[in-house]
Amino acid sequence: MTDSTNGALQPGGAKDMTLGGPKEMTLGVMGGGQLGRMFVHAAQRMGYFTAVLDPDPVSPAGRVSHHHIQTAYTDPEGLERLAQVSAAITTEFENVPAPALATLAKTRPVAPGAAAVAIAQDRAQEKAHFVKCGVPCAPYAVIETAAQLAAVAGDLLPGILKTARMGYDGKGQVRVRTRAELIAAWDDLKNVACVLEKMLPLQLECSVIVARGAAGDCVNLPVQRNLHRDGILAVTEVYEGNVSPAIAARAVAAAKAIAQELNYVGVLCVEFFVLDESDPAARNLGGLVVNEIAPRPHNSGHYSMDACDVSQFELQVRTLANLPLVQPRQHSPTIMLNLLGDIWPDGDAPPWEAVLALPGAHLHLYGKLKASKGRKMGHLNITGASITQVRATALQAAAILGIAPF
Repeated sequence: MTDSTNGALQPGGAKDMTLGGPKEMTLGVMGGGQLGRMFVHAAQRMGYFTAVLDPDPVSPAGRVSHHHIQTAYTDPEGLERLAQVSAAITTEFENVPAPALATLAKTRPVAPGAAAVAIAQDRAQEKAHFVKCGVPCAPYAVIETAAQLAAVAGDLLPGILKTARMGYDGKGQVRVRTRAELIAAWDDLKNVACVLEKMLPLQLECSVIVARGAAGDCVNLPVQRNLHRDGILAVTEVYEGNVSPAIAARAVAAAKAIAQELNYVGVLCVEFFVLDESDPAARNLGGLVVNEIAPRPHNSGHYSMDACDVSQFELQVRTLANLPLVQPRQHSPTIMLNLLGDIWPDGDAPPWEAVLALPGAHLHLYGKLKASKGRKMGHLNITGASITQVRATALQAAAILGIAPF
């Protein structure tokens, strides 16, 4: 096990805050990716020390944290060390082993808890939770056996076959139009547990980020309108009227209901499909269905770092440290562009000077050492006085970076 102590921030009034110092000032996080890095920065800005457990010696979060415990997520010694140095612990990705969170929770507050993360890790459990909450989702069937495959109702086709576990950014998903394609797709996925979802006519996609405290207090960021390409978020637009007021109100209410039923503590992202109600099936579902949840901050909430007075990462710190939650206020219309490794041609850096010459451009890079196709390397937030101005600037930035217009 490797446990490194990086240069220490000295918060006001703190005495010895090096490794082994007062644990009550240190917040831990399972996972060292970009979400962990932005959590660490938010925690440090608020005066906390941080500890990251991640096996990668050059993980983005581990490189900027006070403590980097370099072990596997299930390593008993690593978990014990994280608990020793941390007053409370969170996670930055949903596929951290839920049993590891349960182990940590024996001695430290952990938010979100293992039970909530376990539901988010399994699409079948996730769908059942939505039904329990009374929140509409696409018609679906669980497929774990050949008998369940044979019993799939014909009206679920065409559909999308998704692995029940370990799917993200479009991975582990296959579109199927016929029963023959469904059978072939399940074979291609090695007959693992899957969920088949009926394909519905989409108008757009949106998401809601809520933060819920241990006492049940809950706040939310504005509804985010999202554009995905090849299963990966490409663009998020947040401004008044990005979705209809009725849809926005229903999405926020649904997200809070999902969090409450989970007895959730932490930051939770709930993704939705807004349906084309000219289709009878869409009308029967009320025009809005929940897609999935992410028990952590989310790519679609990165705009909050520059467009809101409280970001999703500060909300994560507040929920973990049991600090008061305040309703975030968006002060500027904004568009976020996801920066994938595709825009690093031959490893050359994109033309950041031209991008940063644009008004309202806020660049966030994640400190990853190697760019590759589809890899999230950073994001660009554009803010301005009006959405017309913001969109024009964002399209300029996209053209400079070689990102397709939207």
